[in-house]
Amino acid sequence: MTDLPEKFGINPTRSKIWIDARSSLHAIHSETDGLEGWFEAEFLGDGRLDPKVTPKARLELPVDNLSSGNLLYDREMRRRVDARRYPTISGELTGMTANGHDGEYMVGGTITFRGVTRPYEERMALSMPDRDTLRLEGEHRFDIRDFGMDPPKILTLRVYPEVAVRVAIVATKNT
Repeated sequence: MTDLPEKFGINPTRSKIWIDARSSLHAIHSETDGLEGWFEAEFLGDGRLDPKVTPKARLELPVDNLSSGNLLYDREMRRRVDARRYPTISGELTGMTANGHDGEYMVGGTITFRGVTRPYEERMALSMPDRDTLRLEGEHRFDIRDFGMDPPKILTLRVYPEVAVRVAIVATKNT
């Protein structure tokens, strides 16, 4: 590898986001692609991140890409999110340190949803299937009320405020 920053562009068709929520009636599941952005880091000769240099990254997901497969749920979710006013969910990486497990890092950053920015910290796995491809995987639980969003109520169905978000990000080296 190199001691110069390497920039990887997120592949929107190969990267996936899964969102799982619960309701008073059943589970609600969404799977989407369309994640865009970039990841920049310096690597050591063995492919690990250089701990002396903080990686940088920026992610964006169009809210319109989110879908549970149920038109009624999706319409209510977009209304509650105010998708016209806040068309994207974005993330910014502010820190990434090895946590002692091979290929696993503690990742810190911010998420902006509905115009509200909140910090987060979670474990993520980083792997390089080949020298030009990077894969990041992780999961975090969010309470949508932290972003100023009331949980949806659709007729007698009540959606609970905590959602699990899992990501599998695939990025390829910019050449």
